[in-house]
Amino acid sequence: MPDIEIGREGRVQTIRFNRPEKKNAITRAMYREMADALNEANDDDDVAATLIMGTAGIFTSGNDLADFMAVAAGGEQANDVHDYLQAMANAKKPFIAAVDGLAVGVGTTTLMHCDLVYASPQAWFQTPFLDLGLVPEAGSSLIASRIMGHQMAYELLVLGERWTAERAERAGLINTIVDAGKLEAHAMEQAQRLAAKPPQALALSHGLMRNGPEEIVERIRHEGQMFADRLKSDEARAAFMAFMNRKRA
Repeated sequence: MPDIEIGREGRVQTIRFNRPEKKNAITRAMYREMADALNEANDDDDVAATLIMGTAGIFTSGNDLADFMAVAAGGEQANDVHDYLQAMANAKKPFIAAVDGLAVGVGTTTLMHCDLVYASPQAWFQTPFLDLGLVPEAGSSLIASRIMGHQMAYELLVLGERWTAERAERAGLINTIVDAGKLEAHAMEQAQRLAAKPPQALALSHGLMRNGPEEIVERIRHEGQMFADRLKSDEARAAFMAFMNRKRA
């Protein structure tokens, strides 16, 4: 089975993380597939919205750390990751998420680009960037404050507090908490409702609500450069090794 499943239900494109044995950790190849799916949807009249999901009990644990350590060791640029973040910022179609279980790192910051987010009571959210010697990414240092205010954004992104679904709902990160057994059906129902609306009016309204991607795109670029520099830092290398050693213990 592929690590990313791209599908279609009517005019709703679906993207599913499908690597549960690795807690749906995202590799560069997975980022590339998601970036391509989002970009291609922009120009496909048969796609009206995109719904992103994980597997039972796991949305995603974020970046595949072994993959990222290889990038850091080789000094490569993670263009696939950057392209995915840019694709979310430039999405011309509604982007919806259904989150069951853990949503860590980019699993949480992805939601800040979504127009609607639904989560199960078992969902939890955390961005441990600083604990790994890194910085926030995906434009989250800009978007999070707009969604929830500076103090709550700081708690999530800098303090790295782990949030329950209830906490995330109060902060405005998610719309509604839905029983896990009904979660995907509920999210798909909302996506299909959007897909049934007049397409030109939907596109115009989506653009107005997004209010232009330029500032977010620039923040993603700026964060990305800092993130890449930090990946190569002694501080981040030490933090990554400590984390990997804890996992092996």
